[in-house]
Amino acid sequence: MISSLILLVAVLMDQALGEPRRWHPLVGFGRLASWLEMRLHPGQGRSARLRGMIGLMVLVLPPTLLAAWLAALPGIGQLLSVLMLYLAIGARSLAEHAEAVAKALGAGDLPLARERVGRIVSRDTAQLDGRAIARATVESVLENGSDAVFAAIFWFLLLGAPGVVLYRLANTLDAMWGYRTARYRDFGWAAARFDDVLNFIPARLTALSYALLGKTRSALHCWRAQAQHWYSPNAGPVMAAGAGALEVRLGGPAPYHGQMKARPELGLGRVPMAEDIRRAVQLVQRGTWLWVLLALVWGVLHA
Repeated sequence: MISSLILLVAVLMDQALGEPRRWHPLVGFGRLASWLEMRLHPGQGRSARLRGMIGLMVLVLPPTLLAAWLAALPGIGQLLSVLMLYLAIGARSLAEHAEAVAKALGAGDLPLARERVGRIVSRDTAQLDGRAIARATVESVLENGSDAVFAAIFWFLLLGAPGVVLYRLANTLDAMWGYRTARYRDFGWAAARFDDVLNFIPARLTALSYALLGKTRSALHCWRAQAQHWYSPNAGPVMAAGAGALEVRLGGPAPYHGQMKARPELGLGRVPMAEDIRRAVQLVQRGTWLWVLLALVWGVLHA
């Protein structure tokens, strides 16, 4: 029951406050990760994989142990757990970034929309048209809903504050090192594989949540028929189910690192528009509150 109440308070804090504008711990962690990468990264090959594994352990293990110690402190451990979970959930920030893109598209300001979508996606945005921008934003909302919201909640409910810190830091390293580029293919291998393991169950629970809260039949059909064709084992179910739930078409070719990347299509129906960005945000928000409600019910039943 305590974990459920901590979750409720943390989600309410995120909705009310959003991410800290200054001194966010993940910003400092990202700088530390960049500093360590410059000292560990030797190039490619087995040595790069080994050094990437060392970097992963050095960056993730000490903060996880510290989180376990802080959460166990008498008197303030639960308050610190609320704070750690609040800092790990990015639901309001995700919604704000997505809404900024939707507003720019609604105003017909493509340069501003390209600039704003570039803050939440890793693809090249300089030449995207309005529909490509809307599609990229919907994809980001659905995928980051899984990464930044549902997976964080899952690991907190399973392992408490150490679980959410372990997950959030590993996911951050995957976002920094997990690319299949010449620079990160070997060095980022450990971070990418570890994130895949941590996200395996949460991603499928997220996909199920999208299906239950949207067009269920379409979502389940797209998940079953399309997810396995996506290049990411966890993003596939999330995005296929989310696209089906919204009845829009996602995926398709997209520019990354100066090259056009072939991607299968996901979903069905029409190409997303600005209004579908808001629908995707609402889907994530409804899913968040569904998880909170289920956690509270579980806590009451097992109190």
